[in-house]
Amino acid sequence: MPGADGVNEEGSCKALCRNLVSQKDLQREAADISQSVLYTSLMGLLLVADNEKEQLPLGSGRCGLRNIGNTCFLNAIVQCLSHTGKLRDYCLLKSFRHEKFSKEEARLTEAFSQVLSGLWDAKEADMVVNPRQFYNMFKDAVPCFSGYSQQDAQEFLRFLLDKLHTEINRKPNIRRTLKDPDQKYVRFRISEEAAATWKKHLDREDSRIVDLFSGQLRSSLHCSVCSHYSNTFDVFCDLSLPIPKPCFAGEVTLKECLDLFSQEERLDKENSPMCERCNRHTESTKRLSIQRFPHVIVIHLNRFATSRWSISKSTVCVSFPLTHLDLGPYGPVDCGPVLYDLYAICNHVGTVNIGHYTACCSDENGWCYYNDSSVTPVSENQLQTNQAYVLFYQLSNNSAPKRH
Repeated sequence: MPGADGVNEEGSCKALCRNLVSQKDLQREAADISQSVLYTSLMGLLLVADNEKEQLPLGSGRCGLRNIGNTCFLNAIVQCLSHTGKLRDYCLLKSFRHEKFSKEEARLTEAFSQVLSGLWDAKEADMVVNPRQFYNMFKDAVPCFSGYSQQDAQEFLRFLLDKLHTEINRKPNIRRTLKDPDQKYVRFRISEEAAATWKKHLDREDSRIVDLFSGQLRSSLHCSVCSHYSNTFDVFCDLSLPIPKPCFAGEVTLKECLDLFSQEERLDKENSPMCERCNRHTESTKRLSIQRFPHVIVIHLNRFATSRWSISKSTVCVSFPLTHLDLGPYGPVDCGPVLYDLYAICNHVGTVNIGHYTACCSDENGWCYYNDSSVTPVSENQLQTNQAYVLFYQLSNNSAPKRH
């Protein structure tokens, strides 16, 4: 099984060192190279060789997860992440063992990888994987998920990605620096400002999770008094979209949700940030856009609305494209089309207090419906329901957005 614990990378590397030394007739005393440098170089060669190997001998991936007590939220999200190919392969190959620089053991990542190994085991058929060990470690890391109460799948996804990132961060020992003082009245190109902000983020937060899921949002503020524009840039791992009230037939489109998310918002003096130029609170407008597009974009349909006295759930059916979702109109002005294809859906059926999560995921043989232990094929025309809650899209193979 790929990524099995029986492989001793250090022993293999030392053996290769000895083999090379003997073949090249090098004398240890005369060799002008340190053991650590040689070890690091050879490890790099081994990693390159790993990447050049044939595809992993994977099973179908159509394997269920046991519900161990109100854990449908976990099962649905894990199935969606299991079908995120570049994350799955990274975990199955245990590549994080070579990349991480933290002294802490990647216990949660190891447990998560073990679950994926069970789901994609080529030797097993019709098996149900028990995620208990993984869930126990997750609860140790995030105690608010302990117990058997209802949990939110999107919140679980956010916490899980954050904890995995923390364990496998390539730069965990970089101290966070104080925020740079504001440079008033100095105008930079938006692309340069965004790139500098992104670089600062990568200087301390850099992992496979960031590679795949992290994007950059731009918030543009326009003062109505002095016409000054200011921009702030924030990293995101999912887009939480509002659902507009339907006009016809009780249905809205994903495009309408994106339009509402990115539409210009008017702010009065009381709710507006201080203008950098006026140095006071003024009436202004605010607009959100995507500055940097991630490889995988997770779209959360915000079905749960909180009022002063209660929480309600929207059951509006949001229609969404399965292929060629174009997010270009929500990015920089000149970015052109940015196309994404859907590969997984996390569904929620029920009310605020009582509900159930399932997943629909695509593979090379089509779509499948994952309901805890049960796995059944499903057709594309059955995917569009009012239960869709979290959508997983990946960049289309023929789409390469410009970097701004």
